[in-house]
Amino acid sequence: MTGLPTAVSRAVPTPRKAALLLTGLTLTLASCGSPAVTPPTPQTRTQDTRTFKAVTPTLTATPGASLYQGVYDGLQGKAAYAAEVPENWNGTLIMYTHGYAGTGEELKVQTPPLRAYWLSQGYAWAASSYSSNYYDVQSGVEDTNALALKFPELTGKAKPSKYLIMGFSMGGHVAAASVEAETLATAKNKVTYAAAMPACGVLDEEYEFQWLGDYTLAAAQMAGYGAQRYPHEDFQKLLPDIKAALFTNTSGTLWQVNDGQGAKLRALARQLTGGERPVFDLGFSVGSLQNAVLSTGGSDGTLTGILAKNYYGNKGVTYRWTTDATPTPAEVAFNNLILRVEADAAANPARSGALRWLPRVNGEINVPVLTLHTLGDFYVPFKHEQLYSKAVAASGKSNLLVQRAIRAPGHCDFAAAELVEGFNALVAWEKTGQKPAGDDVTTPSVIADPNYGCKYTRETRPGVAACNVAAPLHN
Repeated sequence: MTGLPTAVSRAVPTPRKAALLLTGLTLTLASCGSPAVTPPTPQTRTQDTRTFKAVTPTLTATPGASLYQGVYDGLQGKAAYAAEVPENWNGTLIMYTHGYAGTGEELKVQTPPLRAYWLSQGYAWAASSYSSNYYDVQSGVEDTNALALKFPELTGKAKPSKYLIMGFSMGGHVAAASVEAETLATAKNKVTYAAAMPACGVLDEEYEFQWLGDYTLAAAQMAGYGAQRYPHEDFQKLLPDIKAALFTNTSGTLWQVNDGQGAKLRALARQLTGGERPVFDLGFSVGSLQNAVLSTGGSDGTLTGILAKNYYGNKGVTYRWTTDATPTPAEVAFNNLILRVEADAAANPARSGALRWLPRVNGEINVPVLTLHTLGDFYVPFKHEQLYSKAVAASGKSNLLVQRAIRAPGHCDFAAAELVEGFNALVAWEKTGQKPAGDDVTTPSVIADPNYGCKYTRETRPGVAACNVAAPLHN
């Protein structure tokens, strides 16, 4: 990011920018009498060999509303669904997209946090389990859209007059991707949403897996157990020793780094995740988030079979834990020693007549989008907001994006008031055309302000400094 301490500098094309291999193309050189060139072998992935079981929900209807639940045909097989319509339905249907649900066989519907509020305001909602687990955003997009299109058939209600979409974490990726130009052009099930609200979302699919790979490789290197080859197959076996070399205590809710290599790793992570900002240190210390990130160490770069080839690479990345213009000798030595990995440029190719296996968030939007993100999120870091802001700006669509920072250390750690306020701002914007206010997510001096994030934070979390309302806010 311009003006931020340099944590990741790319010297070579990344999978997002690299030219993808063309599939299904046969080049015939008839004039020279040469045989046709054999087209590339189609990729196959592990995800397509997995089977799942949709579990019919057993929710109870909200008083004053009609509830519909069951299973329907999804992209990978059957998916479960739930939909609820209030008696005073205003004609708008909100599609809720859930976050990562693990790797189990059972597919379950997750109810939206704003369920009761939406119904009280006259909105109907619907949610899919998706037809697969794992990080399968393709299924998330297609199955959510398919459910939206089936809504009249499944409920006996009229076709919605308007569709909105809101999701958390991986579901935020689904929501953001659902309003992308590429998705509208290539999805099998096409829905035109009037507005989207990704919360704590993966807003740059390449960065999320870059981050997970970078942090786990760097942690092992910092602890003295650096990988000699990729994938680092011994990472999980070495993890207790890696933790012991970096943290003084990992048994409690909050972990504490040691003053040596651990403190360096924390500073390195700060730069990798968006630079100096309030609440980062507390978020870094949250043991459940550390465990979630460290549990990905040793992965092979296929996103556990969502892709067929390695998506992770760190060639050209410069790891820093200081902020001066020039790396220190220790940083130079660290960067010379850490294992370098090259991503496969064809890991996430465009696919004829279908979404990519990992749908892209390019910033090419044509409807209002309002995002929320916590400043301390260590699992899906705040840098997602910075990258998304730049991508949307590069597409000339900044007039359609509002972003809000929340002073909380956890992943998707939002207070109800913050969600309601954000949702109300989005729907008012979509109805009136009057863009609401948001936060500057890209200017380093603004983000580093001790009061950054106060404007839209409605609860003071334990361990987070209360806002000084007398101090000037740079947003």
